[in-house]
Amino acid sequence: MAIFIDKETRVLVQGITGKEGQFHSRQCQDYGTRIVAGVTPGKGGERVNGIPVFNSVAEACKETGANASMIFVPPPFAAEAILEAVDAELELAVCITEGIPVLDMLRVKNAMGGKRTRLIGPNCPGIISPGSCKIGIMPGAIHLPGGPVGVVSRSGTLTYEVVHQLTSQGLGQTTCLGIGGDPINGTNFIDCLQAFQNDPETRGVVMVGEIGGSAEEEAAAWIAANMDKPVVGFIAGLTAPPGRRMGHAGAIVSGGRGTAAAKIAAMRENKIHVCENLGNLGRLCKEVFSAV
Repeated sequence: MAIFIDKETRVLVQGITGKEGQFHSRQCQDYGTRIVAGVTPGKGGERVNGIPVFNSVAEACKETGANASMIFVPPPFAAEAILEAVDAELELAVCITEGIPVLDMLRVKNAMGGKRTRLIGPNCPGIISPGSCKIGIMPGAIHLPGGPVGVVSRSGTLTYEVVHQLTSQGLGQTTCLGIGGDPINGTNFIDCLQAFQNDPETRGVVMVGEIGGSAEEEAAAWIAANMDKPVVGFIAGLTAPPGRRMGHAGAIVSGGRGTAAAKIAAMRENKIHVCENLGNLGRLCKEVFSAV
């Protein structure tokens, strides 16, 4: 079983006629994802990789029954693309786009209150249910179907490293997703942890955080209060200097808050199995999850 997506998910691609949209829609298609439509205003009637292109999300949904979107729209227009998916009442919108202005995302966050659509991202690698569905830019080949591990991360490349190590240890994954490293995003750690807790096939979780903000501390407290499945945690940025943004827009230590040390301490206090050396994460997971 997976969270948020499965083999029946019907995906449309916003920005499919661009270079990235074309390439990654083909990659997802080859993985087995049901890509049923593309959307680029003004290019309705064209086809990309055999996929019909429509002028609007609403039109694409009406014609194809799409229930999820993968967004490759450039930053100045990405917020409107997300809101178009929300207005069409899609179940899921996965925004890969990096560099969306914070004020635009604040407007999106406010507009999404109480709406049906779940947003993953922006500035994220997407979500994959190994062997069933891939909505994003992650390399499908490194994933191993069959569970029992769920993976949630703020970092795309670290997600790939964690998954590779899990697969090397023979630990399959139920669902792996990157929630994005921007200050304002859609789905957060707790949303994912709650879904994994409710998924009978997920028997353990890897949570990858990084410096900046307080999401990891909040997630750690939630885990202690609500989760009975083991969690392995890793925090990137242990040596990051205060005041310097490290890669992601949200990865910055300021005012003494958001340090890796504080996040690691919160994880330990809440009985999360902490890995401080990324190279050892796969072996630690093998030890922790072998008993579940």
